[in-house]
Amino acid sequence: MKRWKKVLCFFMCFLLFTAVGNRCQIIAHAELTNDSIKQKEAEIKKAQDEKKSLQAGLSDIKEMKRQLEESKANLADYITQLDANLSQIQKKIDELKNMITEKEQQIKDKTKELEEAIAIQEAQYEAMKTRIQFMYEKGNSLYMGLLFSFDGFADMLNKADYIEMLYDYDRNMLDEYVAQAEYVALCKEDLEEEKGVLEEAKKSVEAEEASLNELIAAKEQEIKAVSADIKNKEAGIAELEADIAMQNQTIAALEKAVAEERAKLAAEQARKYDGGIFTWPAPSYTRISDEYGNRMHPTLGVQQFHNGIDMAAPGGSAILAAYDGKVVAAEYNNSMGNYIMIDHGDSLYTIYMHASALYVSKGAEVTKGQKIAAVGTTGRSTGNHLHFSVRKNGSYVNPHSYLGG
Repeated sequence: MKRWKKVLCFFMCFLLFTAVGNRCQIIAHAELTNDSIKQKEAEIKKAQDEKKSLQAGLSDIKEMKRQLEESKANLADYITQLDANLSQIQKKIDELKNMITEKEQQIKDKTKELEEAIAIQEAQYEAMKTRIQFMYEKGNSLYMGLLFSFDGFADMLNKADYIEMLYDYDRNMLDEYVAQAEYVALCKEDLEEEKGVLEEAKKSVEAEEASLNELIAAKEQEIKAVSADIKNKEAGIAELEADIAMQNQTIAALEKAVAEERAKLAAEQARKYDGGIFTWPAPSYTRISDEYGNRMHPTLGVQQFHNGIDMAAPGGSAILAAYDGKVVAAEYNNSMGNYIMIDHGDSLYTIYMHASALYVSKGAEVTKGQKIAAVGTTGRSTGNHLHFSVRKNGSYVNPHSYLGG
């Protein structure tokens, strides 16, 4: 009788310790799964913050136009300030497009992650169904048979350990399924938040491009209004001639500086142009809006020599280096806007005007076909295009001679 009391006492202690042990294992398992759950919650919070940031970060086109109104009295100041706004918006558009590319890749990754999580959940569910069916059919009889079919105290302990392992297995299986279900739900929420950020970024690009086009239209209207005013016709012609003179002066000064630098180099080290054909510098161009040579000025209505070719291309599209060379200028000019000038050797230069963004700096070595800038309408320009000029021995020459056409 005493022996059975001891066994019963031991069995009660065993159940108590089993419950405590299972509780500790559940807590430990929860902490383990909480790491991935907390990480997923942090990713959701980050996506929500990104969406709010996009909504709050759009350009204030009304404020930009209000500030521009104050500088309309001086066309040069007006163009300079407006071009700064255009460059600012174009930079935002470029950043948003990069963000869209990254988000699309993240969505692919998170979609795959969700699919893997669902696959694990489904496998767990199938395993649990099988286990539940087994326990429903044989659970009670199995446990009772184990508890009351032992041979001696040691055998009872062995079977009690086996029962504890079965209990732990069932408890852990359920805990893992619950945690996985929560993780799957968070993966779905995270994916939807990322899709929301992507959609918000696309809306932001549309809004910024609309603001860009609104400013470009305002600039075109203002320049044409000033140029079309009969009272200002002579002043406009004089201003245009002054602009061209300033361009020529700026470019001539750059050529002189390069010539002086080249003179310091040994003859064998001097850059040489090998006579190759230039690549087309605006691969997205839709048409040539102005050819090289004498033409009727589009707003002033006077004959004027056009020192390059104008390639009408979409704003933000690529501008390529026509040939290998060294960048001798990459800066802003009130007349040329954002422009680049490249030395190809043998007193041969190419010039790229009115860019919305510059991607190279003075002194950089560039190769034929390298992206150096983006098409825009900065400077004395009334629409998105690339003005491309070629100079040889201090004079402008027809770019088609080097472009193979």
